[in-house]
Amino acid sequence: MTLSVYASDALAAAILAVGTDKFSEALHRWMGAACVFDNIAIIAFFQSCGPQVLMTHARDSRVFERIDSHYVKGAYMLDPFYGLHQKQAADGVHRLTEVAPDQFQRNEYFKSYYANTTLIDELAFFSRLSSSSSITVCIGRDATTGSRFSPKDYMTAQNIAPVVNALVKANWSGLTSETQSEPEDIVEHLRQRLSVDQSINLSPRQAQVALLILQGHSSISIGLTLGISPQTVKVLRKQLYRKCQISSQGELYYLVAPYLSEAG
Repeated sequence: MTLSVYASDALAAAILAVGTDKFSEALHRWMGAACVFDNIAIIAFFQSCGPQVLMTHARDSRVFERIDSHYVKGAYMLDPFYGLHQKQAADGVHRLTEVAPDQFQRNEYFKSYYANTTLIDELAFFSRLSSSSSITVCIGRDATTGSRFSPKDYMTAQNIAPVVNALVKANWSGLTSETQSEPEDIVEHLRQRLSVDQSINLSPRQAQVALLILQGHSSISIGLTLGISPQTVKVLRKQLYRKCQISSQGELYYLVAPYLSEAG
């Protein structure tokens, strides 16, 4: 990895800022000297509660306009980068298009939330702090430049990823959630709330399928995830829609979204 004099100085400043309240901005400055991006968000994920936004910066105000009112309140559960936390992914950098479900851009989360951010492309530097916590440093391209990350940009991100992740771990190694509680099973939460509020009694498998549909998985992808055939998925999907008295993924989203917020 070859750094300019400015980038080297910025990296030194980030190292010296570890453990201080100036770290996030110092990390931002160094990464900005090494990569070209329009926005950055540093988000901590936990098993026992919703995420904690540690920093955001964007030239276009639309990018993070609803991060507190919608994303943190429950929409994050449908974010492919949150999936890295759930799967306990390896440290490194991940491109949104590589980790998103096959029908991510067709789902209601993308249409009603993500598209409004004007984000075009994202890279997430993922760092696992412990078995129950992780941090993603997401850099993005949005309407500001209107361009995606090039293969060269991605290679640069891969080259600096070990340093980004090392700095993140050094600064936030002791980070814990503000509220301590037992991890909640979102599938069981959905089943209980739909039963109590809507008199909709889903089986565990039907609730699993519902969540995967909302995340943007096709029947084939759901089948691979759950280890069942696509035909079985289609049967479960029909049963799900019939029980919920709906006919589209959009209707499913607006039925379930309030309960995602509760679980977050």
